[in-house]
Amino acid sequence: MRVGVVAGEASGDALGVTLIEAIRMRYPDAEFEGIAGPGMQALGARSLYPMERLSVRGYVEVLKALPALLLIRRNLTRHFLDHPPDLFVGIDAPDFNLTLERHLKQAGIPTLHMVAPTVWAWRANRLPAIREAVNGILSIFPFEKPIFEQAGIPITDIGHPLAQRIPEHIDRKKAREALGLASDRPVIALLPGSRRSELEYHARLFVDTATRVAQEFPQACFVAPLIDPPTREIFAKALRAVPAAPAVRLMEGRSHDVLAAADVALVASGTASLEAALLKCPMVITYKLSMLTAWLVRRKGVSGFVGLPNIILNQPVVPELIQEQATPQALAESLVLLLQDTARRAAMVKAFQHLHHLLRADSHQGILDGVDKALRHAA
Repeated sequence: MRVGVVAGEASGDALGVTLIEAIRMRYPDAEFEGIAGPGMQALGARSLYPMERLSVRGYVEVLKALPALLLIRRNLTRHFLDHPPDLFVGIDAPDFNLTLERHLKQAGIPTLHMVAPTVWAWRANRLPAIREAVNGILSIFPFEKPIFEQAGIPITDIGHPLAQRIPEHIDRKKAREALGLASDRPVIALLPGSRRSELEYHARLFVDTATRVAQEFPQACFVAPLIDPPTREIFAKALRAVPAAPAVRLMEGRSHDVLAAADVALVASGTASLEAALLKCPMVITYKLSMLTAWLVRRKGVSGFVGLPNIILNQPVVPELIQEQATPQALAESLVLLLQDTARRAAMVKAFQHLHHLLRADSHQGILDGVDKALRHAA
């Protein structure tokens, strides 16, 4: 079996690993090619372009990269039309993948989209285009299913693979020992994002915030897991620019180990906030965009929660400080309050345990069911 895949960033690569594992349960010799990250490549997926080329966020940033992105999508479309796979799976990245999926579906190639495109917070006008582009959706959040079923789009709830992989009970003492962290000092995790463009907005913000928190908790230990050497260097440069900054232990990867060991975390909104919740790490969520991108988003009437834990639970469990609210002083105050208030941390952990239960499912079997459903729909 030949499967075309496109993953646009680190979280998509992690989902792609689960996709490959599931399909190979039934088709052990299945081949995967398209755009894949290091996790998928380690399982034999062939990447025709570096995944980082797709890791662009924000209207302004996408506009700058648009010619290159359009060329990549055009070339991929031609490649898959010339060498039709038995199935194409777009993993998240809907603005890139949906157009590609539509061309392939029109050519008779079954298409499946992993991670339902966002329609529940905004962009409900996407539904007809999604129906035209895909033979099925693999959904990782249970609340999405009725929306797509009502629109006549086949959808399968696969649970969130992270909820399967991450244990429900976290041993913080053991996690600290594994990282060589002291058991008697507060540990604060700093997760400023996985994309370089995110680090450009968040690195200095996170360093300045840590500097203020260290004034209240001079004994605190700060740890920042970064995804790769370039993002690590951006953060290291921000640290060097602040002479009063506390010592921050920089790590490449191991974000799950760091979150399992931390008392609290400062997290850029995205998959990392869900990882922190599943690892039962109390957190403050933040995010910053360019002023123009933020203005364009607001013009679309986006409202409600930003962080995945709050969206899934539909309540403000985690503090969210976004855009203008995301100042070093405000973020530091929220982190200090969280460190000082054990009852608040305990309530947050309890909510995260409920979230973990909501997202647990047999992802491998769900993926196979979704593949079957998409293939039947295509036939």
